[in-house]
Amino acid sequence: MANIKSAKKNIRKTRTRTLRNRAVKSKLRTLSKQVEKAATASDAQPFKAAVACYISALDKAAKRKIIHRNKARRHSAACAKLLAAAATKNIAAPSHGKS
Repeated sequence: MANIKSAKKNIRKTRTRTLRNRAVKSKLRTLSKQVEKAATASDAQPFKAAVACYISALDKAAKRKIIHRNKARRHSAACAKLLAAAATKNIAAPSHGKS
């Protein structure tokens, strides 16, 4: 445990920031799942709305350095690719390389 007053304050600040960042990352995961779910649906309008919301959240998280900017760009590009496929009626669920 820290003994110096400023070190104790830094611990409090870190705890607060960690909780805030964790909430943002959780929201990003939720939005990602909503995009995947909307991609498999037949209606394109909710899909476009979900993608717009997800890309906006990605950009905000990258701006605040919660996630790396390249990660935000990579996921945004994947969403754009899905939107382009949806425009040609070839909607397929995205694969993130997870098994």
